[in-house]
Amino acid sequence: MLEIILAGLGFFGMAMGVESVLAVGQKAPDFTLVDQDGKDHTLSDYVGQQVVVYFYPKDDTPGCTKEACSIRDDYTKFEKDSIQVFGISYDDVKSHKAFAEKYNLPFTLLSDSDKSVSKAYGASGIFLPSRKTFLIDKAGILRKIYNNVDVTSHGEEILNDFKSF
Repeated sequence: MLEIILAGLGFFGMAMGVESVLAVGQKAPDFTLVDQDGKDHTLSDYVGQQVVVYFYPKDDTPGCTKEACSIRDDYTKFEKDSIQVFGISYDDVKSHKAFAEKYNLPFTLLSDSDKSVSKAYGASGIFLPSRKTFLIDKAGILRKIYNNVDVTSHGEEILNDFKSF
């Protein structure tokens, strides 16, 4: 019976787009994606900086807006600590541009329209990416992975965790 349940859970995970899980201590998968202004960003170009890569389901939805605004509200602290922030969803450049302008978001939003980066980070889903955040150190190594996020205080939480590295 247990084998049937485990097989069912495995199938459910595949159906939901769950991929292999990254672990703290691994090198962060490299990527190149386009931002809300049409500019390419390659993660490996940011070696030497601390980086936040956060995946979120959809622009301009309640939870995603709260999360983005939480980071926005603490953004001067991110800048002071030279922390680069990348928000990633499946939304296109036009949607990201409107979202960033509407909420005055000062950080980079990247479009993962082919879902490849979300898949590499284990954050992909059939219709929307999972809400996950990855903290990457100056050497490009994953230092913290958030599988559960409090959207109202995530910015502060990220800053506090970066201080512990």
